[in-house]
Amino acid sequence: MCGIVGFLDRDGAPRPHDLLRRMAEAVRHRGPDDEGFFTGDDIGLGFRRLSIVDLEGGRQPMFAGDGRVAAICNGEIYNHAELRADLTARGHRFRTRCDTEVIPALFLEYGLDFPRRINGQFAFAVYDRETRRLVLGRDHVGIAPLFHAEVGGLLLFGSEIRALLCHPGLARDVDLTALDQILTFPGLVSPRTILANVRALPPGHLLVADPGRPPRLDRFWDLDFPRHDEFPRHDEIGPPGRADDYVDELDAALRQAVRYRLQADVPVAGYLSGGLDSSLVAAIVADLEPGATRHTFSITFPDRAIDEREPQRLVAARLGTAHHEREIDPARLAAGLDRIVGCAEAPLRESYNVCSLHLSGMVREAGLKVVLTGEGADELFGGYVGYRLDAERAPDADDPYDLDALIEGEWRERLWGDSRFFYEKDYGASRDIRRELYAPALAERFEAFDCLAHPLVDRAQIEGRHPFHIRSYLDFKLRLADHLLADHGDRVSFANSVEARYPFLDIGVIDVARRIPPALMVHQGEEKHILKRLARRYLPAQIVERKKFSFVAQSSATLLREGVPRVREVLDEARVAADGYFSPEAVAHLKQRHAAPGAELNQTFEDDFLMVALTFGILREQFDLPKLS
Repeated sequence: MCGIVGFLDRDGAPRPHDLLRRMAEAVRHRGPDDEGFFTGDDIGLGFRRLSIVDLEGGRQPMFAGDGRVAAICNGEIYNHAELRADLTARGHRFRTRCDTEVIPALFLEYGLDFPRRINGQFAFAVYDRETRRLVLGRDHVGIAPLFHAEVGGLLLFGSEIRALLCHPGLARDVDLTALDQILTFPGLVSPRTILANVRALPPGHLLVADPGRPPRLDRFWDLDFPRHDEFPRHDEIGPPGRADDYVDELDAALRQAVRYRLQADVPVAGYLSGGLDSSLVAAIVADLEPGATRHTFSITFPDRAIDEREPQRLVAARLGTAHHEREIDPARLAAGLDRIVGCAEAPLRESYNVCSLHLSGMVREAGLKVVLTGEGADELFGGYVGYRLDAERAPDADDPYDLDALIEGEWRERLWGDSRFFYEKDYGASRDIRRELYAPALAERFEAFDCLAHPLVDRAQIEGRHPFHIRSYLDFKLRLADHLLADHGDRVSFANSVEARYPFLDIGVIDVARRIPPALMVHQGEEKHILKRLARRYLPAQIVERKKFSFVAQSSATLLREGVPRVREVLDEARVAADGYFSPEAVAHLKQRHAAPGAELNQTFEDDFLMVALTFGILREQFDLPKLS
């Protein structure tokens, strides 16, 4: 994967001198190995390359149709060999082995339907010089980022927001609804970003810009679960032996996904968290390539309550990997705060991104630049506690005379179309808490930017679905795409010029998972039941049966007790008041509560609002966002 940038002049807009090169330079860390450019009367495409496939011949932009179509792509097209064979049979000719070269040919052959044929992780820009059509696209689940903005008729786009900010005319006003999303949900939700004038292209979408017409969004894919009544009725599992069939089908799909992601002309490493998902990926790698030496990387903590070094070492020893680990103490964590905020281009709810940044740094220090991760399994196979609680919750557990429950039911109905479906928290109560966090001037107009008043997901995709699938869909949209794959994934891996690959998010694996009955996902109180059945083929019982650890690092409470100067500086009440976004009284209250001896947050169930205030203060400073005071 790499970094892409560009612009389309839709209205004869003036262009700042050398804009394209400055945009590309802004994302050099994503692709330090090479660069490439294409310009025309109304188009500019820029590219920074991280060389992984066809090291000598894979320079971009790529062209097809005797130069008619130009394309740049940040990503990997895993089924490029199959696509290349099909396109060759249809008369297309290729000059490299690079996977990206199939994109302009696919566009010529299949038009706007071509992304449906791709299995990969990608963000691309395709320009047709004949029709002057620009098409931007982002992969099915949102592994690769792509942002866009318009300044005076000039459509800007890039892999990171910092590239768009190279245009001096792009205003930096904060999107208050986006800030409210971060306080409310696991993270931002596309298409919002923290900047009001910059939008993220949602996963599974195209942005199509034709001459004389406003750019439009087209959806080419969405996570589409069967309806609840499509599953067998008696126990929702199916005939005897069907569970083993599902395990076999999942095994084949996951092995193919891993095999695809081992395609590279450079070595491929792996992360080992100590949990089921990354361990299973590493075990499948070892089974596919016995005898090959692979590197694995882990983070450890001095606090044994959140440390997983023992299971990490157990798996590494069993698989015979060259294992690397690094301990993250509060001092190391605090030292990385500024950098992770800059990488994320957004405020953060947690500090674990520092750990993710160190992981990718270790990969790069070992001379590597591709790594496999287990991300995505929790959202597909029911790895969070909410999935188990859904299975245990009585259908009519709410008290019909409980006024608070009735109010909360109204919010759930408004958000999810189901008054009984609980996701993360009570949203009615959360509105009062969030209002108190804001500076008085913002609190007065809270109703105007309250994130619950704005659409979040396509409710048609969860209507009539099983609660397991409703939760999975919401986790993909509200947790995975713009948080775990973004600030927690892409930004911190590419900060160190490392590409992360996600076997569990292979489109073939997703297709198998969506058809597995929910009762096999959470079975007799066991989360990830079907995945554990598969894992027993590859891993020792100590790993398969161990209780799930949440990926957490030290909270704002720990940083306060450590007396970190940078934390004290940013959370100083006078500075908070001068910034004008958060209430200095609320921040002071949170500081007092978190600094108390023995105070600690349960980050699985409690919001670290102070971490959001801290990282927003850092972000406002770094990106020169306007003060509201």
